[in-house]
Amino acid sequence: MLTTDGLRAHLLAARIAGVVGTTREESLRSYRSFAARDPRLLIGLDPERAWRERDLIALMAEKCGVPADPGRVLGHDVIDPERTLCALDACAERLATAAERGAPVLLGTGHPHRLLGFYAVLADALSAAGCAVLTPAQGRRVDITTRFGLRTYNLDYVRGVGLVRSATSRSPGCEPGAHTHSPLPVRTALAAAADAGGPLPELVIGDHGWVCGAGQLGFEAVGPADVNDPAPFVGEAEGVVTVAVPLDDGVRSDYYLPLARYVLNRACLSQ
Repeated sequence: MLTTDGLRAHLLAARIAGVVGTTREESLRSYRSFAARDPRLLIGLDPERAWRERDLIALMAEKCGVPADPGRVLGHDVIDPERTLCALDACAERLATAAERGAPVLLGTGHPHRLLGFYAVLADALSAAGCAVLTPAQGRRVDITTRFGLRTYNLDYVRGVGLVRSATSRSPGCEPGAHTHSPLPVRTALAAAADAGGPLPELVIGDHGWVCGAGQLGFEAVGPADVNDPAPFVGEAEGVVTVAVPLDDGVRSDYYLPLARYVLNRACLSQ
């Protein structure tokens, strides 16, 4: 059983928190693009207020522990592991509540190469606790605008976790899925669930466009976010996203499994 101290040490050793791989330059570039309301950084969020770059730096310092000094423009960014732990505890509370009610849940990721296993462990535990793990719109086409132009993907689920795969793949279902920030996959899934007469999820667990897209539509949404993705933290500040967990989302996939076990233990859902 992983203790809080043990997980803190793991976060730092794996560089999920502490000094992380995300550079300060990347983060500031993202904050500027978000301030300009670039859809690629909004990822489904429609902020109520105008967020300037300096506002975002202050918010991310509060939520993640990044340097609050706008003059700090070089080097690697920093995530306070205490903030990560507090947010994981808050996520555990939401999972525990969902499990107590046997609530339907929806899980999805725009980072299948890194985070699929993390979500799959949560999906297995929630299913064992009596929650319906929803998989609406499986196989549905999703057209997403990327930096390379319009690309067509298919919505798929692996171990109860939503993701998209290239529609032009020569071996459909075999590749691990595509990286995307788009909210279109979760919008497609939620629309299909509504059109079918439900059930609709009482909790959405995901990242990128999954958490922001669901939260913007009024669904309770929780999940991890990197310091160069300000949208989930803005959503949390504005009451749209329930919990955004600050962490580096680009480390090895197996490094996230202790986080899943910690959340399940805190939620009394360990199997």
